[in-house]
Order: sequence, then structure tokens, then C-alpha cells
Amino acid sequence: MDTVHNHALAAFRLLFRPLARILLRAGINWKELADVGKATYVEVASDEFGIRGRPTNVSRVAILTGFTRREVRRLRGLLENDEPLVLERMNYATRVLSGWHQNETYLDSSGAPLPLQASGATPSFESLCQCYGGDVPATTLLKELKHVGAVKDDENGKLLAVSRYYMPVLMDPEQMLRSGSVLADVGTTVAYNLHRDETDPSRFERRATNTRIAAETVPAFREFIEKEGQAFLERVDAWLTENEQTEPGARGHMRVGLGTYWIEEDYLKRKGP
Repeated sequence: MDTVHNHALAAFRLLFRPLARILLRAGINWKELADVGKATYVEVASDEFGIRGRPTNVSRVAILTGFTRREVRRLRGLLENDEPLVLERMNYATRVLSGWHQNETYLDSSGAPLPLQASGATPSFESLCQCYGGDVPATTLLKELKHVGAVKDDENGKLLAVSRYYMPVLMDPEQMLRSGSVLADVGTTVAYNLHRDETDPSRFERRATNTRIAAETVPAFREFIEKEGQAFLERVDAWLTENEQTEPGARGHMRVGLGTYWIEEDYLKRKGP
């Protein structure tokens, strides 16, 4: 048990290094981090550690987290009144760009995205957002997509799709939210694979790395990944679009997908936990 405990702490130190880098650059101090950590500990213990499917009671949460029952009640009260971070605008921005690149209504004869009028009859950016933008106003999505450089105006006043994917600008508030969702996706998969029942299928999580790559070959690897990785993700995106449930009132919706990420470090200077 001590070995598992110590290894879990060592793993957390590795996990926390990039998080600490993000938080320090965003001006988050230790007290703010501790407050968020305490609330999240109580939230997860409350939601996921009940016995036989029942909600976790205050006493059990206190035992699991090490907080007093009074502190657990206080933190639960804060969580009940807290407004969750909503990432729907980013999700819908990605859907709009994906639809613009895949829906035949919005493609030219060569399969490229059509230049679109901002509003009006189909095909227009307004009608595109009606298909893929949920309840987010088209004007809001257009402002955001222009802000990150994914859409621009052409010389005729029409809108051009510059990018297939939504990527907020560096250290933009939206980029900060996205970074949290990406880390959460990776961490959720790793945590699931660690604690799943033996009869449950694992979730795909693989790495391909090598510690003896010369620095001068990294640009060639970057070019290779940009080409092959993008092509693979576009095939994944196409499959997800083809299998999307579109019937009104359909039940059983799941969020599924696949993420890829770049790995790079100076291995000789790497510091262990």
C-alpha cells in the first residue's frame, strides 16, 4: 500500500509540473490553487465514491479527503452555488468549421470551402451556424473565429475559412479554458485505465517516443507529424460527423473522440520526481 501511495505522489509531481507552469504564468498563487484543489477534492469524492451507487455522505467524504465534516459542508455549499465553466462556444466553433469543410452545401466543385456571405439564404455563414452552431449567435461565433484567425474577409466582402480547426490565440482566455479541457481529457483516460474493471475495455492511450533523436532532425519530425497527424485527425473527424445523431430528441448521446499531442524534452536535463 505504501508503494502505491508513494508512486501516486510521484506521478502527481510529474503531472503537476506543466500545470504549475500554466498557473504561475497566469498569476495564480498558492492559496488560490489550494482553494480550487480542496473544492475539487470534495467534488470528486462526493460524485464518484459513494457506496453501491449512492451519493457519498459527508462523513465518508471527510474520511477520504482528510477535511473536517464542517469543511466538507462548507465546500459543498460553494460548489452548489458555483457556475460551471461552459466550453460550448469553443465546441460549436469547431463544429462550424468542420461543417464548412465537409458539408457539400458549403463546398465548391473541387471540395474546398465556399466563400460565404455573412447572412442570408443557404449557403451563408448564418445558415451554417444554424446547422452547426447550436444556440450560440452567428455574430458571436464569427467574431470569435475572426479573432483567432480561422475566418477572414476576402476582397469581395465574403467570408473565407482559413483553418479547419478552432485554436484560440496564445494565452487568450479561451485558450486557457481549452488547455484545461485537453488536460482533463488526457487525465480522464489515464485514470479510467488505471481503475477500470478487468472486464471493461481499455481506452486507447499510446505513445511513440525515442530518447536518442538528434536535435537537428526535430524539424523533419515536426513536418512529418503536421502532415500525417492532421490527415489522420481529419479522417477521425469525418467518421464522427458521419455517425452523429441528428434526430430531435435522440437519447444516449456520448462525447467520444481522439486527441493527439506533441512530445519534446531535453532528455539529458530531465528531472525526475
